[in-house]
Parts: sequence; C-alpha cells; structure tokens
Amino acid sequence: MPVTPPSLFPPIQPLRHGMLAVDELHTIYWEEVGNPDGIPVVFLHGGPGAGLSPQHRRFFDPHTYRVILFDQRGAGKSTPLGEWRNNTTQLLIEDIERLRVKFGIDKWLVFGGSWGSTLALAYGEAHPERCLGFVLRGIFLCTRAEVDWFINGAQWFHPELYEEFVAPIPLQERHDLLGAYARRLLCHDPDVYWPAARAWSRFEGRRVFLLPQPEEVASDTLDLGVGRLESHYMLNGAFVDDDQLVRDVGRIAHLPAIIVQGRYDVICPPLSAWRLHAAWPGSKLAMIPDAGHGALEAGIARALVAATEQFKRLGRFE
Repeated sequence: MPVTPPSLFPPIQPLRHGMLAVDELHTIYWEEVGNPDGIPVVFLHGGPGAGLSPQHRRFFDPHTYRVILFDQRGAGKSTPLGEWRNNTTQLLIEDIERLRVKFGIDKWLVFGGSWGSTLALAYGEAHPERCLGFVLRGIFLCTRAEVDWFINGAQWFHPELYEEFVAPIPLQERHDLLGAYARRLLCHDPDVYWPAARAWSRFEGRRVFLLPQPEEVASDTLDLGVGRLESHYMLNGAFVDDDQLVRDVGRIAHLPAIIVQGRYDVICPPLSAWRLHAAWPGSKLAMIPDAGHGALEAGIARALVAATEQFKRLGRFE
C-alpha cells in the first residue's frame, strides 16, 4: 500500500452504514461519516469498479462535513460484484439521487476523482440545482481519445507493462485490445474472465503513481470490479456523447469548482483537466508538479484537503 500522506485527517469510522436495493439486480453499499449536521458531501470513487477505501473518509474535517460515500453498482461491497448489466452512467446518477433523498439532503458538495470526476460532471450537469460545488481530481472525460490513450498510449511510457498486457491476446485480435479484453471480461466463464481481470487491473495499477510503490496485496474484489466495469464503460463511451461533459459544462459553470491534477498523470493526462478548466471560466486548476494519478500522492492529497478546508471556510475556492 502507498504511504498515507500526513495531510489527511485521522482515520474515522462511519456513523452508520447499510445496503440499498436500487433495482431487482443491484444493491449498493453506503456509509455516512462525520457531523450529521455538517456540510453535506457525496464522495464518488474511481474506476469505475474500484470501490471505497477507508482512506477516502479522510479528505474531510469530520467536525465540519457530513460525508456520504457509496460503492457504485458492481463495485466494492455492492452486489453483485462486477455486474455490468443495468449499469450505466444514467443509472448511477439515479442512485446518487436516491441517496440524496434517503439522507434528506437538499444540496451537497460533489467530490470525485478519475472516473469519479466523470460521474461528478455527469451528475452535476443532470442536477445542477442539487450541487454546492465540485472538488475534482485526475480528470477523465471518457472521450474516444482518452480511452485510446488509456489502452494504447501506455506503451510510450511503460512499454514493458504494455507488452505484458498484450501478450495474452492472439495476434489477430490485437488491433482492438479494448474489444478483445471486453469479450473475455464480460463472458460468464471464470476460467476466461479471471485471468483477464487480473491482467487489466495490473496494467492500470502499476501506472497510477509517479514513483514506484510497494506491491499491493492482490484483491479479487478490486480486480473483477475494475476489469469488468472499466472495459464496459470504456466500450460504451460512458454512455454519453463524445465530449458531452465539456460541451454541457455551462449547466454548472455558475458553481465553484477546483480541479486537482497531477502533472505526470499517465492514466488521465493533464490535457483533459486543461480543457475542462478552459471551458469553465470560474474553475480553479491546481496542477501538482510532482505527482501522477494517485489520490494519495503527497501533493495531490495535500491539495484535496486544502480544497475541502477552503470550502468549509468560504463556500468557494480561491
């Protein structure tokens, strides 16, 4: 596990947690952390499919914030794990609204990184009247260009990882690696999908941090959730039109936002953050000069905590 940055708040346990059935197939795990009378926040994890970590609770002052966190469909403790059916951006937006109503929240701060930034933008553009503002990290807009970079751009910086990723795929399928992996990941044969899930998760996980980190303990939950759901959402362009999230940013441009981006992020390169910032004149961009993609890299974690601290004082970002 990466070293925990000292800037995070101390570990904290949820006030309460539970499961919420959102349709006949999916049940999602949720937890509430902090001050029940505090500033409401919804935390949107990455992946899709990566699920929550106890570290995610620690970006917020528990005396000031009321934080609602949940495992999205198919991720973490939500069931069924890795389920891609009935799993679209629009349905995840409906789940966020169900949680908002369940907790009696009128408006909340929306906090999301990586895929969580994608979902935060999609949710905000669908329900701007329910948002206080946005803290976004490692921007991913799920455009065709970004998906191609995620799959094929890796070879420019990590040729050894790319070679390992490509190796299990027959030569005749290598012209479409995303399709080849999706066929394996989304099949029903565990002898086929498990090796593909582990290969996909390793391919991404080893590129997250700027500097090498100790090897994570293998996690079947993470591997299956990330492998299946990332391939599913990338194959479908996140179920939005190409570049829709930038095109529709005017719907939330009146709201305060900060974008925290690692300069050397090779998962979600800085161009996407720059394009979003340019389309959102009131947004603030914090480009972290010595960081990659990981939320727990020291500079990124420090900037995220600084953002939540500033919002609690001012209700905006400067």
